[in-house]
Amino acid sequence: MMNAKDQRISEIKEKVPEIAPAEAKKLADGDAVLLDMRESDEVAQGSPIGALRMGRAYLEFNIEQEIPDKEKQVLVMCQSGMRSLFAADSLQMLGYSKVSSVKGGFTQWKNEGHPFELPATLNADAKERYARHLLMPNVGEKGQLKLMNSKVLCIGAGGIGSPVAMYLAAAGVGTLGIVDHDVVDRSNLQRQILHREDTIGKPKVESARQTLNGLNPTINVVAHQEHIDANNVEELLGKYDLVVDGSDNIPTRYLINDACVRLGIPNVHGAVFRFEGQVTVFWPGRKKDPGPCYRCLFPTPSNQLVLSCSQAGVLGVLPGVVGLLQAVEAVKVILEIGNPLVGRMMYYDALAASVSELKMKRNPNCPICSENATWTGYHGVDVACDIDK
Repeated sequence: MMNAKDQRISEIKEKVPEIAPAEAKKLADGDAVLLDMRESDEVAQGSPIGALRMGRAYLEFNIEQEIPDKEKQVLVMCQSGMRSLFAADSLQMLGYSKVSSVKGGFTQWKNEGHPFELPATLNADAKERYARHLLMPNVGEKGQLKLMNSKVLCIGAGGIGSPVAMYLAAAGVGTLGIVDHDVVDRSNLQRQILHREDTIGKPKVESARQTLNGLNPTINVVAHQEHIDANNVEELLGKYDLVVDGSDNIPTRYLINDACVRLGIPNVHGAVFRFEGQVTVFWPGRKKDPGPCYRCLFPTPSNQLVLSCSQAGVLGVLPGVVGLLQAVEAVKVILEIGNPLVGRMMYYDALAASVSELKMKRNPNCPICSENATWTGYHGVDVACDIDK
């Protein structure tokens, strides 16, 4: 007489087909999804190349996010082929109609000589630090590894750059570059939270590095203590995947925009003025639904005087709001989730406590990002680029 466990396994096998590793590989080379549902310590010893890796503990919570099409063929793998039967049964109950279990699991897959890799995994310290990210279906271990492998350049270590850098460092962005030529001044401390009284007189990039490494010593903070200009902009930006522009003057914004378009890098733009702020993502090189660039809105610099924060003043907490929104957009772009502010500009009025949105279209005749644009060099950036916020 079978015990309850054996009886349950027998019942599942009547519903869930089992396939050999060779057949699973053939199907996975086509349109089927090979789901490796083993835990991270097992996956660290090897996993089929290209497999979707998702631990058993949160399988039911995360699967619909990863595989929204319930008609998709799913091949479930564990270590020996037993846990995958139970997982496949659960997927069937969730409505997945083409689910199979890989017989013999990864052990048999490896013994038969099918290809596998040693994927990057989080260590114990990283799992503890990023525990709240790991619980989220849109992030998880896969997304956290993306963040840790990403390279972001922050233009400025001032009012906007401070919250951007703080939250990207906390999120685990692996390489965080900071460009700023200035030193810390006491008037900065009203809004530039990267710096402190005891760093007055020190280079802002070094003060930023000290603060960020104190927050997260596992990331690489690269300090660029220099003016950014037409001679060095492409060399600086070309080392990074994404740029967050927190500059406070028109020449620098044009320079960053043009270089980002040239290099195909998304540009998370933010600006503040007294009680108002704005955030958008300029990304004309985006493969799907590309948006405008800065010059689509403003083809050439205006002759009107545009006051900087040092001239017009700014509510101290406002750059924090704008910088936080830029950090959110940067994380979304890195993780390829949600709907980033491409082709849309968000306006925040602190006095009215209101948020509004402006839709923006690409200029088909833009001198920089249009299909027929001809590169003639950096224009409108002849004024020395300053970065004080």
